[in-house]
Amino acid sequence: MVDDGSEVRAPIAGLVAGLRAAATDLCVVVPVDCPGLSEDVLRRLAAAAGDAAVPQTGPLPGAYRRRVLPVLEEQLASGDLALHGALVRLSVAVVEVEPSLLVNANTPADLAAPASDS
Repeated sequence: MVDDGSEVRAPIAGLVAGLRAAATDLCVVVPVDCPGLSEDVLRRLAAAAGDAAVPQTGPLPGAYRRRVLPVLEEQLASGDLALHGALVRLSVAVVEVEPSLLVNANTPADLAAPASDS
């Protein structure tokens, strides 16, 4: 875990902090509220990354190379906190992911819902 050292509460701030601290060229980023992701999805994102790879739904989860850091830092410094704005400046692969694996779970009820559907 890395503290982004910022008052900004946006995914881009966490991504910048993570890439700055990364010991590897490629980083797979998983939001904490996306518990359905599988190893297969994460591997496919990593394998597809030019500068980055994201699912059809948007920038997170995703795989990002450290070389995108200057673009993300510039976006963050400008006050534009939308990761989508930075992605248009990068070589980004879109990886089709089963939508049920991308369910956003913010409450215990959200976590229970997919299990009751099976």
